[in-house]
Amino acid sequence: MTQSSQQWFRINDADQIDSPALIIYPQRVQQNIDALIGMIDDIQRLRTHAKTHKTKEAAILQMQAGIRKFKCATIAEAELLAQAGAPDVLLAYQPIGPKQERFFNLIDKYPDTVFSCLIDNIETAKELSAHFLTNGKLLPVYIDLNIGQNRTGIVPEKALALYEAAVALPGIDLKGLHAYDGHIHHPVLEERKKIVDAAYARVEALVQLYSDKGYGAPIIVAGGTPGFPIHAKREKIECSPGTFIFWDNGYLNECPEQPFVPAAVLLTRVVSLPDETKICVDLGHKSVSAENDISKRVYFLNAPELKPVGQSEEHLVLEAGADHGYKVGDILYGIPHHVCPTVALYERGITVENSVVSGAWRIAARDRTIGI
Repeated sequence: MTQSSQQWFRINDADQIDSPALIIYPQRVQQNIDALIGMIDDIQRLRTHAKTHKTKEAAILQMQAGIRKFKCATIAEAELLAQAGAPDVLLAYQPIGPKQERFFNLIDKYPDTVFSCLIDNIETAKELSAHFLTNGKLLPVYIDLNIGQNRTGIVPEKALALYEAAVALPGIDLKGLHAYDGHIHHPVLEERKKIVDAAYARVEALVQLYSDKGYGAPIIVAGGTPGFPIHAKREKIECSPGTFIFWDNGYLNECPEQPFVPAAVLLTRVVSLPDETKICVDLGHKSVSAENDISKRVYFLNAPELKPVGQSEEHLVLEAGADHGYKVGDILYGIPHHVCPTVALYERGITVENSVVSGAWRIAARDRTIGI
């Protein structure tokens, strides 16, 4: 087995932890928060995403560091942020159907948090307008722009017409634009910057149209993690990275210029030796995000030579080679390739500080419903 002089991930009392387990290292989480703040000129330009951590504890650590604005993708994440005391929460999702009523109830239940959401069509804008007009309230909204991901949003070239139709509606307050470019993952920063800048140029053209029409300057919420170093250098716009909080092996390889460190690890055990060269660990589809190719699901810090060859719901089979020396019961520590959906597979993350188990963070927003 490969050994390292800096085995920060090892846990002195690991024998007490059932596997598979999500391990969170709060001291490294704090290190990542500090690094994020150091990468931007004004902390008020940070609007961090809660999708990765889904915990009240991580939100509180960020607020203690001075971050006041947050972004999320689900009603549960929005409620968790409100419970943590977040003053400003953007639901980066367009509420449709029953989600609208849940969103309305959320706003009523947590009056100390200012909530906003996205729109990308006039019909949804009218539905939101009707509700808030009836209730005598004003809902802040952002127009969701499709700048190349082709997932949600309206293309910037058609967004001015949406703005002009929606701005006349009572009950909603058009605050600005939301431009997510998380599909841009080039590992070379200079090349990634060219692609990010080209996508963002469409937003800048739209902003110029706003100005020419006399509408003033919209608030712009832009980017995710890969584009963060690029957008952080623009003036005024709000940046919304999320993965920075725990980091993962995917971004370790794709964004090597960013100073974040892995702060969440999977603890797994060898449960069987099925033949002379293979080992099997208890890290199946239910324990690590499996949307990528099997070679891009987990990287073992204390066994980087292992090669995944098969996975099922509760098992991961690894090629270890002849005379490997692994035994049933051996502990492996793995960094997930994609940490965000991996975290959502666990109801709690066991916290480790100074190599000793210190408690647990409940992954509360993995549930679709917390209270509302």
